[in-house]
Amino acid sequence: MERGPDFTRSERRLIMRLKTPLQVQRWLNGLPYNTEPPPGRATLRSFRGVVHHRTAHCLEAALAAAVILEQHGYPPLVMSFESIDKLDHVIFVYRRDGRWGSVARSRDPGLHGRKPRFATPRALAKSYQDTYVDLSGRLTAFTVVDLRSLGDYDWRLAEGNVWKVERMLLDTPHQPLRMAEGRFRSFRKRYRAFKERYPDRKPILYEGRERWTEIPKEFLRPLPDSGQGPRSARAAGASRGRSRGWAW
Repeated sequence: MERGPDFTRSERRLIMRLKTPLQVQRWLNGLPYNTEPPPGRATLRSFRGVVHHRTAHCLEAALAAAVILEQHGYPPLVMSFESIDKLDHVIFVYRRDGRWGSVARSRDPGLHGRKPRFATPRALAKSYQDTYVDLSGRLTAFTVVDLRSLGDYDWRLAEGNVWKVERMLLDTPHQPLRMAEGRFRSFRKRYRAFKERYPDRKPILYEGRERWTEIPKEFLRPLPDSGQGPRSARAAGASRGRSRGWAW
């Protein structure tokens, strides 16, 4: 492992323990999602801030994953998504044996990590299209950024917020990511019907879900009147990926 930045003893122990993308994903899954305001102010914490506060939103999780896995030889790459509702998403991305995968944290089950099974970054990005559709969201574009382009800016261990990272991502040109209009309307209709039936839950039964990595346990509770828990989800081959439709 490279010496890297000036980590504290506890930070270095964590890094030594989390050697793979899957291990980092499991660690992030166990952290409460940082909902920011209300009641507090918006945050954009570095890896050090995430470790200290033990909570992370999507961009904070991507930065934490980048710092940890950089120490194990992975370039600090993140993928930024743009959506029509301006609720964008950022994930850590990596390449293994010529295939792309990701590590991510989200309030939505289908926006977490992906196994390294995708031939290109665009193919990886497309695996998030179906799962991004809710009552307001729809992916429109993506880009991959190497965080080392920030130079000497301390996005890894800063004690305060690292807003320059967000500004850099917003200023970076994104590539269009198109979804067929009929497919989009169908997914939104089905999402609306699901929420009307289960207002406090989010769907997880998508075709292609075998390409997802593990998701937080709170998303795996059986639906109250369907008997569909994690086992039936696997049996249905559900996923938010390059799918033909919903499995529920």
